[in-house]
Amino acid sequence: MANSKPHAIVFPYPYQGHITPMINLCLSLASKNLTITFIPLEFNHHSISKAHDLPADAHIFTGARNAGLDIRYAAISDGFPVDFDRDGNDDDRNYSDYWMTMFRDFPGRVDALVAGIVTSSGDSPPSVMITDTFFSWVATPICEKYGMINVSVWTQPAAVFAINYHFDLLRENAHFPPQHGEGEEGIINYIPGVGSMRPRDLMSYVQYPDMIPMLTEIEVKAFDHVKQADFILCNTVEELESDTLSALNQILPSFPIGPINFYDGSLARSLRPHTDCTEWLNSKPPASVLYISFGSINFIADKEELVEFAYGLLVSRVYFIWVIKDDQEKHFLPSGFEDGVGSRGLVVPWCDQDGVLASPATGGFLTHCGWNSVLESMWHGVAMICYPFLVDQPTNRKLVVDDWRIGVNLCDGGRVTREEVAEKIDVVMKGDSALRMKSEVEKVRKKLHNSLGEEGSSHKNLDLFWERLKLSL
Repeated sequence: MANSKPHAIVFPYPYQGHITPMINLCLSLASKNLTITFIPLEFNHHSISKAHDLPADAHIFTGARNAGLDIRYAAISDGFPVDFDRDGNDDDRNYSDYWMTMFRDFPGRVDALVAGIVTSSGDSPPSVMITDTFFSWVATPICEKYGMINVSVWTQPAAVFAINYHFDLLRENAHFPPQHGEGEEGIINYIPGVGSMRPRDLMSYVQYPDMIPMLTEIEVKAFDHVKQADFILCNTVEELESDTLSALNQILPSFPIGPINFYDGSLARSLRPHTDCTEWLNSKPPASVLYISFGSINFIADKEELVEFAYGLLVSRVYFIWVIKDDQEKHFLPSGFEDGVGSRGLVVPWCDQDGVLASPATGGFLTHCGWNSVLESMWHGVAMICYPFLVDQPTNRKLVVDDWRIGVNLCDGGRVTREEVAEKIDVVMKGDSALRMKSEVEKVRKKLHNSLGEEGSSHKNLDLFWERLKLSL
């Protein structure tokens, strides 16, 4: 292996918030002279190609290959039709059936694909497997079978990784499964490297394991398997989570290399086509626009709460861009809402979020607190109004609001009201409170940008990972 170029095969988890950082990681590693074979699921390949109108003979890395990076591409089937509802939007059973099938059948598909890549790679067979931590199929036996280093990529904050890793401590302290009906008793202060938090700050699948049982099973399986990884790459920044990362490094070799959300903006990443908001944003005053998006998965407040958001926007009288992906949800908006706001607001099915947050016109972000959204908001110095739904989002909210003080809570676990929507918009967008929050988020923005500079922690950690990886081959 010492005389051949290292070759990594990369498996991204099939959701937007995982695909984006994994694509960027591939570009970073390929620039270090690592051969990459990127292996998305076929339905992800189809979605990206359709969203960006790519030619039939092209893929997302075609331009990078033409620029000299050795990035190959081989989509893999998950065994379901492209139009199958994997998220359970049409039928909740689809989600469980899908992941049960993935647990059972997908490792065999991966094994067969890897065998073909090994056979066809000549003097550069794959020596590294890079997988998203959430992919709960067992990577270790395949790595052992083909003599590959096992690298796990964690696309959420280190605090969430640490909590997941210590499920045993949550069980010992009766926080998993939770003991509901006992209020906020039992502050959680026993996770190594993680500061004190309340039960409501835990991830949704810990607080409510029976709400989406398959989601809880995915998480538990993932962290049974990640303990066998050789390296962990974390999409976070050392200066933001130093205590947590220090504790993790006592357990597993962990490298904070984030934020890995930003690379070549021209590369196709989105699973949906964008509405171009540039001209509209350019017509608005600095820091006057509120951006509203609840992420890439079709999960939104119920009809009554959607109406409260709409009236809160009307009361606040700020400019806004509101992403509503589902036409059915758009029909829940109050009659005449879009006509009533006129040029003051845009309602779009999807847009370039990074571009919107980068605009000088954007002054606040009403967000579900998905980690990609949090990183992008911090990167561009935009304060947040936090309305978490699922998965890591409640824990991310805790970091944003309680630890870093760069956002505010919306409704704090209760029902959304139009009065509070308008009030929280004012806190983030207007007056002295907005100036104070802008000052705090600017401090965090500098930490993120500095981390990727030549002397930055994430830049150095990626180099350190690369050197240790080469020594392990």
